[in-house]
Amino acid sequence: MKQLKSKELGRGRVFVLSLSTGESIKDSVESFCRSHDIACARLSILGGVQAGSTFVVGPHLVDGKETAPISPMTYTTDAPTEFAGVGTVFPNEKGEPVMHLHGTLGRNGISVTGCFRQDARAWLTLEVVLEELIGEGVVRKFDDVLKVSPLHIE
Repeated sequence: MKQLKSKELGRGRVFVLSLSTGESIKDSVESFCRSHDIACARLSILGGVQAGSTFVVGPHLVDGKETAPISPMTYTTDAPTEFAGVGTVFPNEKGEPVMHLHGTLGRNGISVTGCFRQDARAWLTLEVVLEELIGEGVVRKFDDVLKVSPLHIE
């Protein structure tokens, strides 16, 4: 069995952010982290996302199997939608903070879960609680075959 990799990190500062209609979740969180010198963090988000927000709901399969590179299936909201999510921020190989956010959308009794990327935008208000993590040795490294940046613990 493959050995589980881990890294102990400490707790740092805690911030509360409030995003307004139209603000990009990814851009806002990553920009905030850059301007406050935050390399690593965990976050929780709740509120609403606006129509046109997109997120990944799984990989496309060919004959029941994943492809390389991964071909993501996306879902696009057609109206303002309630949202709750959790995520992390870790640096890429250049030292830039990169957010990874998963969450659930709900509207009119229907729920969809996935990974939010560039095109998710706040609707009305979106509350973010961001807790800085202190330490090193955790980085997102780009995988040339899969075309994603999974987490590596050094």
